[in-house]
Amino acid sequence: MSSDDEPAWQRQYGPWAVIAGGSEGVGAEFALLLARAGINLVLIARKPGPLRGTAERCREFGGQVRELAVDLTDPAGVAQIIAATTDLEVGLLIYNAGANTHSAEFLDGDLRAFQQVIDLNVTTPLQLIHHFAGPMRARRRGGVLLAGSLTGYQGSARHSVYGGVKAFTRIYAEGLWLELRDHNVHVLELVLGVTRTPAMQRVGLNFDIPGMPVSDPADVAREGLARLPHGPVHVVSAHADNPALRATPDRAEAVLASHRMMQKLLGGAPTRDSDAPPIG
Repeated sequence: MSSDDEPAWQRQYGPWAVIAGGSEGVGAEFALLLARAGINLVLIARKPGPLRGTAERCREFGGQVRELAVDLTDPAGVAQIIAATTDLEVGLLIYNAGANTHSAEFLDGDLRAFQQVIDLNVTTPLQLIHHFAGPMRARRRGGVLLAGSLTGYQGSARHSVYGGVKAFTRIYAEGLWLELRDHNVHVLELVLGVTRTPAMQRVGLNFDIPGMPVSDPADVAREGLARLPHGPVHVVSAHADNPALRATPDRAEAVLASHRMMQKLLGGAPTRDSDAPPIG
């Protein structure tokens, strides 16, 4: 975002932005870009330590920052967020908190844990959008940005539920974009590929596979905010050539090819396609 863009961003998305998953990685980069543009922030994350660090960096730009340490899989989490923002005019909601919190083959997994994956990626963002986007529509300005994933384009082992909810996010974002486009409320699903975030580094992904693109969180955030006015779905440019994005009649071979690449990314060499280790 250039300095010339900042007044327009404040008019469209200010005075407050809510960022779920705003403590590190892409979420923290969103926060820093918006703080530089003069937009006040509500940062939400589960761990208070990293959340506080990002909030302090954002405050250096002179704006207000509220920190909410909330577990977004907790049914009470949405009520906490609503209670903490009742006095604010929120012009932008960024939901960057979607993750695969239960990486297991479906029949071996825990249904309650899979439900948390659904709640984090579907139930909670829908509740927040329903709450914050209504006033945006009434004011005829605002924005909603949802972090998507290439996982939502193809099935993958130990990601059957996560891939399904990410496919839902894309179709939902397209429908919401249609409903709000005439009300000057921007909607975008920003589709991420492999990104060098702290979370992915903790998992131990192999980022050095020859020919595999890896995005930088700051680049992803800049691109996402630049594309937000154009909706409804944008794949981060570094991953625009990913084979998962191209429809093919042989879905079995496409899924197996993607699975083999995932094994390289995870640094393992399973002897059977069903031996895929969890990604996180």
